[in-house]
Amino acid sequence: MPKTAAKKPADYILPLYMNGLEGRMLRMAPPKNTKREILFIYGHHASLERYFGVADLLNKYGGVTVPDLPGFGGMEPFYRIGERADIDNFADYLAAFVKLRFRNKKFIIVGYSLGIPVITRMLQKYPELSQKIDMVVSIAGFTHKDDFAFSKKRYWIYRLGASFFSQRLPAAFYKHLVMRPIYIRYIYRHMFNAKQKFKGQKAEELKKTIEMEVQLWRSNDPRTYMATGLMMFTLQLPGKGHIDLPIYHAGVVNDHYFDNTRVEQHMRMIYSDFHRGKIKTPSHAPSVVATAKDAAFFVPKEFIRILKEID
Repeated sequence: MPKTAAKKPADYILPLYMNGLEGRMLRMAPPKNTKREILFIYGHHASLERYFGVADLLNKYGGVTVPDLPGFGGMEPFYRIGERADIDNFADYLAAFVKLRFRNKKFIIVGYSLGIPVITRMLQKYPELSQKIDMVVSIAGFTHKDDFAFSKKRYWIYRLGASFFSQRLPAAFYKHLVMRPIYIRYIYRHMFNAKQKFKGQKAEELKKTIEMEVQLWRSNDPRTYMATGLMMFTLQLPGKGHIDLPIYHAGVVNDHYFDNTRVEQHMRMIYSDFHRGKIKTPSHAPSVVATAKDAAFFVPKEFIRILKEID
């Protein structure tokens, strides 16, 4: 039998114009015999290409929509229209997208990492949107700055660095002088933390993942990257509004970013119920999730079972 041609992100990417910003959106039609719709919101340092495999995996269970976030994946940043890259503006942007794309439809919403704070804040600010959502799925998500498992020293180094480089002039310096492809490749081949991230990869696979990192650093807006980093290190969503929906959360086992116990405690303070799942992967997230097979570990089987029951 002839081999089925591999799916390519470019075949599913459409232009997106939202709130005066130009970007992209990935859209995969639902499979036969289902009208189920899934909205996937990716995390920090991301693009449609990086998480195409997750979209492909979710497409087995429904139509999939993945919008770029302002400042990520090549979409213009909030600064272009005089707005800040903060949690409320991301929440407003996502709410506008939901109202436009899912006007008369119910859907399942899946967030990865930073995607969950954006989803959570949207539902806190626009509680009426909860009525449109069948299921909230968190993959390595969080809702509070104390969810990070960093030492105090590491936390403050990251927070102060993000604060400094989120300003206009330092961000421009970072973009034009530091984030050059030759420097990015050097960092990922020689720096300890980067080498740990790619530990165990063979030469060809390592080359591929490093080139994806180059693309991500060049396509994502550095000022937005730093501003959202600062946003994560100051985030406090518990107490800002209750959400009358359960959340299905899958934490990474031995995650080097988040303390899963604290993540659960904070999510229980916001959502009406909490359902736990686990992801077994050597890192918080791989650099490339190009195929559904690559993404298989992302969504636990117990969540897939529940997802398949929703129509």
